[in-house]
Amino acid sequence: MTRIGYRSTGRPTLNEVARLAAVSPITASRALRGVATVAPELVEKVRAAAQSLGYVANPAARALASAFSQTVVVLVPSLSNQLFIETLEAIQDVLRVRGLDVVIGNYHYSPEEEEKLLRNHLVNRPRGILLTGFDHTPAARQMLETSGVPCVHMMELDARRGAYCVGFSQQQAGAEAARHLLGRGRRRLTYMAAQLDPRVLQRGAGFRQVLEEAGVFDPQLQVMTREASSIALGGELFARLLDEHPDVDGVFFCNDDLAQGAALEALRLGITIPERVSLVGFNDLPGSAHMVPRLTSIRTPRQAVGQRAAQLLLGLLDGITQESQVDLGFELVVRQSS
Repeated sequence: MTRIGYRSTGRPTLNEVARLAAVSPITASRALRGVATVAPELVEKVRAAAQSLGYVANPAARALASAFSQTVVVLVPSLSNQLFIETLEAIQDVLRVRGLDVVIGNYHYSPEEEEKLLRNHLVNRPRGILLTGFDHTPAARQMLETSGVPCVHMMELDARRGAYCVGFSQQQAGAEAARHLLGRGRRRLTYMAAQLDPRVLQRGAGFRQVLEEAGVFDPQLQVMTREASSIALGGELFARLLDEHPDVDGVFFCNDDLAQGAALEALRLGITIPERVSLVGFNDLPGSAHMVPRLTSIRTPRQAVGQRAAQLLLGLLDGITQESQVDLGFELVVRQSS
């Protein structure tokens, strides 16, 4: 026997949950989505009703009713990098208060893979999109422009595009590392970079510009590889660098895992840090402050980037006029390694 209020599939509906909880369907929907404006006692009643009926929300029906789903798509280039994990957690903390679900896509630093993810997710009409950087294919750019879906870019700034973005100047961060090493009296300087995504290259450009202005840039000392950044790779590249160029006296690493690997390799080889070589990392990842010696690094606001990007997106959804660029800056944390 089919109960009144059930679909032909036999599943309970939102209307039946609302009737059982003695609230309107709109209130029931908001309560189940975790919207903060619903009174706690009503949320408890609605959730209890939904549990007793075995109700599960239908995202497709919700999307049809509102022309958009209640999801926000977040695309990042890696899920193994602590940088993006902290950013994602901050995003979710902000959006869940508004009852929005976060859908995460990992495109493995491939613009073509990002394009495929965008194409798949835009079919489901998300409420908003958060992207990492500006390295998109022409097709992806066109989809974003014609979709009408609000979009915020993270980790980079680019006033020329007129896009909404939250981050800091990657180029200035690289320049700051170069100025620090020069200030320590170092002149044979290396930028050691892996992965070679646009942000890594921007940091390298800032580093190089300062060295060129000081008249000490040597292209033979620069180490660039498309391999994925890791502690193991950092140790390997550092040992090779000093074997081929024993006069190197300072290294700026594109990420802290490379710098941590170099510091460990220096311990194995008996190379004194910073007496022989100064080391500067990037991102100030967990563990860097506890290396031997403690690692100098540029601290990036990865948690704040996620929080502000999500808040900026909510402002766009609410029609609030906002500044399109949010520069959160960075901090050079000087420790023993430099």
